[in-house]
Amino acid sequence: MSDKLKTCELYNCEVPYLKELFDSCEYPWEMLNKINSLILSLCEKGLDGFTEIKPNVFVGKDVSIADTATIESPAIIGHGTEIRPGAYIRGNVITGENCVLGNSSEFKNCILLDKVQAPHYNYVGDSVLGNKAHMGAGSICSNLKSDGKNVVIHGQTDIKTGLRKIGGILADGADIGCGCVINPGTVIGKSTSVYPLTALRGVYPENSIVKAQNIVVKRN
Repeated sequence: MSDKLKTCELYNCEVPYLKELFDSCEYPWEMLNKINSLILSLCEKGLDGFTEIKPNVFVGKDVSIADTATIESPAIIGHGTEIRPGAYIRGNVITGENCVLGNSSEFKNCILLDKVQAPHYNYVGDSVLGNKAHMGAGSICSNLKSDGKNVVIHGQTDIKTGLRKIGGILADGADIGCGCVINPGTVIGKSTSVYPLTALRGVYPENSIVKAQNIVVKRN
C-alpha cells in the first residue's frame, strides 16, 4: 500500500477554474462536497470562451455533444471535450480540456482533469480523475458501501472521511482495465495500470502494475 494520498501528490492541476480548489484541499475527497458550489459560482461569474447552452451548463470551445447525450445542470465541460451518444451527465460534473465522456456512460458529482477518457459503459460518481486517466470499457467507480456507512480510506493507516459516498480517486495517468470495479474510496497512484476484471480496494502506489487486488509490482 502507498502513503501518497494528498492532492498535491496525486494531481498536477493546470485547469484554471479548478486550480484553486485543488490547491485548497489537502485530500482529493475533500473536493467532492464543494463541486456544486464551485460550478454555480463559476456559472454566475461566467467563464471566458465558454457558452451557456442551458441554465448553469457551460461548454467550452470545440465541444462535441451527441444528440442522444443528456446533460443535467450544473455542469462545466472543458474545451475540446467529446460527449458521445447515450452519455448521461447527472449534474455536478466539471471537466478539463479534451476529455471523452463515452457512450452509455454516466457521470455525477465528479471532476475530470485534462484528457480523461471514460469512453465505454463507465460509471463515474463522486470521483476525481486525474490528467490522462483512462477507464477501460465497463469499468466503474462504485461510490456507496453495501452497509451504507461512511467511507474509510484504507492506506497505511485508515482515514475516516466522514463521507457516505466516495467513488474512485484516480491520479494522473492512472489506467484502469476493462471490467474493473473500483470499490468506494479506492486510490490509484500516478501512472499505475490495472489488469482487466480486477476488484480494487484500498490505496495503490504510483508507477505500478496491479495484476490482482493484492498483487502489485513496480514498473521496470
